[in-house]
Amino acid sequence: MKIDHIGIYCKDLQKIADFYCKYFNGTLSQPPYHNPKKNFTSHLITFESGARLEIMHQPTIPEVKEEPKSQFIGFIHISFSVGSKENVDKLAEQLKSDGYDIIDGPRTTGDGFYEACVLDPENNRVEFTV
Repeated sequence: MKIDHIGIYCKDLQKIADFYCKYFNGTLSQPPYHNPKKNFTSHLITFESGARLEIMHQPTIPEVKEEPKSQFIGFIHISFSVGSKENVDKLAEQLKSDGYDIIDGPRTTGDGFYEACVLDPENNRVEFTV
């Protein structure tokens, strides 16, 4: 058994798709799925490993207003393996220079992972590790 995909609701499908495709080498499904009866639209982004991220939009879904840099109960992040410590550092620098908020790292964690964490355009936590 394996996880097939993870889904997140977002305000701006294109902005989120651009982020995950540009920085994490995702490939966007074409065309998007749209259900006019529910006013629901979704795209699947497939990554090199075969893992997929479903990004979804439905105007009736409320926006969470909590502090995005705080931890909370429930799903908290998605993590990508970028292959090496050097790649973690390089991606962190690229994201930072492109204006994204690196909220942790790059660093070696207490349990031995070398990682960094960034907020995507809609404040979802994205870790990237060796």
